Amino acid sequence: MTYRAVRMPEGVVATVDGEALCLRLDLVPYSEAFDYGESTNGANQLALAILARHLGDRPIFGSVMSGDQHAIASSMQFKWAFIVEAPKDQPFEVTSEQIDEWLAKRGVEVSR
Repeated sequence: MTYRAVRMPEGVVATVDGEALCLRLDLVPYSEAFDYGESTNGANQLALAILARHLGDRPIFGSVMSGDQHAIASSMQFKWAFIVEAPKDQPFEVTSEQIDEWLAKRGVEVSR
């Protein structure tokens, strides 16, 4: 899967494989809009939404936490590693493979 975000006149639009990415305000309501390229509540929401979508309901080996719980616990680190570093004037993109690699470095193994 490929996660993308792009700045539009109406705000940042985020997708996963071309379909709208859910904000996941049910997990943590940081912001009602996505953002990237700086440390904002919208960047927090984008990081959380990407990780929640990526981890989903799949088992996390060696953990008692659900995918959503891991998304919440890891979203700030993910934000600093990927979201904040993205240039504001260009579209943002991260793949499932990049996320899996990042998670593996933190000892999180996701079943496929």
